[in-house]
Amino acid sequence: MPLATTSDRPFLTAEWRNLVMVNYEIDPDRLARFVPRGTEVDAFEGKTFVSLVGFSFANTKLFGRMPIPFHATFDEVNLRFYVRRNEGNELRRGVVFIAEIVPLRAVALLARLAYNENYFCYPMNMRYWCSTANQSFTYMWKRDETSYSLMASTHGAPHDLVPGSLEQFITEHYWGYAKQRDGGTMEYRVAHKPWHVWNAMNSGFSGDAGALYGPEFQSTLSAKPHSAFVAVGSPVEVFRGHRLPR
Repeated sequence: MPLATTSDRPFLTAEWRNLVMVNYEIDPDRLARFVPRGTEVDAFEGKTFVSLVGFSFANTKLFGRMPIPFHATFDEVNLRFYVRRNEGNELRRGVVFIAEIVPLRAVALLARLAYNENYFCYPMNMRYWCSTANQSFTYMWKRDETSYSLMASTHGAPHDLVPGSLEQFITEHYWGYAKQRDGGTMEYRVAHKPWHVWNAMNSGFSGDAGALYGPEFQSTLSAKPHSAFVAVGSPVEVFRGHRLPR
């Protein structure tokens, strides 16, 4: 979806870069309690996925013009799955975040207040390595005394998304949905250009998934990923949310 050109002003603008996207197949019944009202789990070729996504924020601004002092550049790792809903004749594909981890308390607090998203603040850093043709991206964080990491390595140049591919399905969900405290649902739009991606040669997650995300994800995130890739990223716009009618 191209960047917006209407008078609908974004709540937040930023650049998302170096998106490590590691995907796991999961039984949709394990996601049932997380599905916001008014949406349903989205699937690709009959398979349901959760994704661990690590990426870097840069040039972050509120309302497209207000830099956030000392909070413009930071990393995030989130666990998400995919939903859909119909709005009239429009099919809206979106994501639901089970947990989002950032290293800055103010960022976590703002996201909770604005969207009631499940943000948490833990120490975090990102390690990048490259040679002539190879690259490696590793996002690392720590909860209590347990260390976690999410990594992927690539080779060669990134390529366009293939229409109808899993990479397109994972990256091109342009709506976010968040459960609210009263049981309602917040919907918000995210706009960015289609991303170029590298297929990952190696990828993986390490850490106690059950302690971090809940026991229903322990076996899923301890298994070998179904697939993984790295998206170059782009400027993004995140728009104000609105509540879905009951």
